[in-house]
Amino acid sequence: MGTIRAVCLSDKKGTAKNNVGQAEFVVEHGLKGDAHAGAGDRQVSLLSLQKIEAFRATGANVGYGDFGENIVADGIDFATLPIGTKLCCGTVLMEISKIGKECHNRCAIFHNMGDCIMPREGVFARVLQGGIIHTGDEIYVD
Repeated sequence: MGTIRAVCLSDKKGTAKNNVGQAEFVVEHGLKGDAHAGAGDRQVSLLSLQKIEAFRATGANVGYGDFGENIVADGIDFATLPIGTKLCCGTVLMEISKIGKECHNRCAIFHNMGDCIMPREGVFARVLQGGIIHTGDEIYVD
């Protein structure tokens, strides 16, 4: 089990997301109002707090949403979970659909630090059941 530390949205692709504290998760779409929402296997992006903290320890000045992640959670190492794993948070049910991503155009974090964790540590999920997720909610592997 883990705890949601940030719920992040952006209104434009290619920009950092902002921690908005809560968001509505829409079935087979993603987060309502997020630029990356839509059909497909990358509806929601998740990143473990411990991975962000380890990256910060290398000298990176990064905040929640800077990697383009929608959800930051403490206590779950998302990158170790296989595709098909279901995650529950309140009424929201998600299924991990992709681990990591190819980074075609190096992001600002990569240009500043020479590295970015999202391509290897971030995971993506589809929304199977909707609802609202808030910062502080519990999330667990189903």
